[in-house]
Amino acid sequence: MATTDRQATTLALAHALSAAERGLAVIPLSRSKLPALRSPHRDDPAPSPCHGACGRLGHGVYDASSDPDRIRELFAAAPWATGYGIACGLPPHHLIGLDLDVKTGTDSSAALRELALRHLFTIPPTVVVVTPSGGRHLWLSGPPEAVVPNSAGRLAPGIDIRGAGGYLVGPGSRTDQGVYAAAPGTAHLAPAPCPRSLLRLLLPPPRTRHPVSTEAGGHGQGLVQFVLAAHEGQRNTRLFWAACRAYEDGIGPALVAPLVDAALHTGLSEREARTTIASAARMTGHRP
Repeated sequence: MATTDRQATTLALAHALSAAERGLAVIPLSRSKLPALRSPHRDDPAPSPCHGACGRLGHGVYDASSDPDRIRELFAAAPWATGYGIACGLPPHHLIGLDLDVKTGTDSSAALRELALRHLFTIPPTVVVVTPSGGRHLWLSGPPEAVVPNSAGRLAPGIDIRGAGGYLVGPGSRTDQGVYAAAPGTAHLAPAPCPRSLLRLLLPPPRTRHPVSTEAGGHGQGLVQFVLAAHEGQRNTRLFWAACRAYEDGIGPALVAPLVDAALHTGLSEREARTTIASAARMTGHRP
């Protein structure tokens, strides 16, 4: 098993370096598809989202790089890595990933075709990565000024979006479920420009901003930033933690709207965000 894992790590590094040659920023992933390097702040009593400013490794997608020496450093620090993630939203491609799932009982490909007919767009030839479950990742390139958020099922049932702050599992990665592979005839392609009408669907609608009140102060702004830095899999946990701290510090009511806005930016729905904040209020002995 150890030999197999070493071979998988060597192959993952080779694929990651190949992706970097195309300008893609990468990080090592474990077999669970999560970043292979743990956060250096995991034991801090009140972790703050420094996004790598501390100079240490383990900040997830914020470690992503297209520099070969940096990539080798990342993999050397994670010799158990068997795959790599490709950061979305970064230059030069400003990658957007359409994750067409097959595990939800819905026909995500049909849902995408219906959207295309309704909104008059076509998906141009582009990189397609086939997942071990039979799903597909479609790679698209966005304009530099567009910040596409991550979302799950917002565009259509079974379609998740990987945008700024997210990552896609790179082809050649080996996971507990199997191997990710480029679909035949697509590996040599560059990510195609995202159709404008589709891009409009991916961008969040303009919202009324709720500035952090003077009552909440700088600590409140820090809690909001903590939520904004959440990756998929951390969103509810970070929101619940921040809301608990806000209620414990007496600024919960003043911070509800900014925390909801932050949670929406990470891809949670408004209902999910408000439910989580209400749970935090009850947990800390407050009335939602």
